[in-house]
Amino acid sequence: MGLIRDGRRAITLAKDLLANRRARAVLAAQMQAAPVIEPGRYKVAVYFADGAVNMYQIRQWYRPLAELSKQWPVLILSRGATAAAKLFEESPIPTAYVRTVVALERTLAEQDIRVVLYVNQNAKNFQMFRYGSRWHVFVNHGESDKMYMTTNQFKAYDYSLIAGQAARNRLERVLWDYDFDKRAIMIGRPQADHYSGELPYTPDERTVVLYAPTWEGDRAAAAYGSIASHGVALVRALIATGRHRVVYRPHPRSGVIDPAYATANREIMAALQEANRADASAQHVVDTGADLGWQLAAADAAIVDISAMVYDRLASGKPLMITRPVNPEAEIDTGGYLSACEWLDASDAADIVDGVDRLLGDPETVARLQHWVQYYFGDTTPGVTTARFHSAIEHLMSEWERFALAHADGRPELDEHEDDEDEDEGDDEDRARGTTSR
Repeated sequence: MGLIRDGRRAITLAKDLLANRRARAVLAAQMQAAPVIEPGRYKVAVYFADGAVNMYQIRQWYRPLAELSKQWPVLILSRGATAAAKLFEESPIPTAYVRTVVALERTLAEQDIRVVLYVNQNAKNFQMFRYGSRWHVFVNHGESDKMYMTTNQFKAYDYSLIAGQAARNRLERVLWDYDFDKRAIMIGRPQADHYSGELPYTPDERTVVLYAPTWEGDRAAAAYGSIASHGVALVRALIATGRHRVVYRPHPRSGVIDPAYATANREIMAALQEANRADASAQHVVDTGADLGWQLAAADAAIVDISAMVYDRLASGKPLMITRPVNPEAEIDTGGYLSACEWLDASDAADIVDGVDRLLGDPETVARLQHWVQYYFGDTTPGVTTARFHSAIEHLMSEWERFALAHADGRPELDEHEDDEDEDEGDDEDRARGTTSR
């Protein structure tokens, strides 16, 4: 087993190396064509040290950051070649490729960065923490009740912008001697004000039901997928009514481990396509696109597995139901929203129509959902959470001004004897071209 594991690791490393070489070749051309960043323009930066594999963590911030840029121009600082190539290609926010510490320091010297935002807990974030006289702010890339949301790493940041009271209560249970009133600022989920993508159907009187299952998982504890246990029955039941439209968004890894999931996935897609052929007005959707947003905003009801989709949908403030895993070893956090959510057992999947009607029409069910929406995200009225995000940045800028005035004594911000052990002294590409933006 050890030899097999080492062999797989070697193959993975070789693929990563090849991907980085290809990305650098593409990136060199992108940097050559991109305009030079205007000095002194940016006071807000987003530090992203990951590769392209984790682009989803920053993509969901594109639109909120673009809106913020109208008041406070934002610059993305990308440390990885594969991510930088993607950012140059698709980001609405200007990007600086700062692979080395030299390139990073040059950019900081040219700009007046006062607030640095972080969307994840990459170990390289620590390299950026060395630079004082600015606020380091964790904004994360989602909201959930996972262990990741209670890490002591929150203390490494000057501030954290959190979703709501649920996040604060979660952190209060584990962070000792932490000034929550000052350092944890509740803003809701700004992404919910900027859902992306266009509707692939023409709205009518049909009730739109989003079914967004996760994959089968690679171990029993994470066996949350419902495609094989719930999916076929519930989709066929909704198709049969003639008054529902199904938006089916399967996880891209569905069926990679369990053939039963692959078979059920194909059956669901075939059933929806056949229903569309039989009745063109049905306009059922098999959604495998990159955009995530329009589905959450447009669906009247949503059926999701235990995954980040639970909280993405909850942030919309609209009705949802969660499939109960059939594997008894699947770990379920019985605290928080999952302690009182609307569960769908596999045995009830064929009766989903009654469940959807209850979600939409039962006053008690509707009231219970709104309680949890408020607890996790606060006011979800369109525009409110964006206003709270902007207000938080405005507050941090004001605090920066206050502290800068108090420390206006010429004190150096960096220890000149710190090591640059991660600097690549041979990065002639960055030295020759300077730091460029998209």
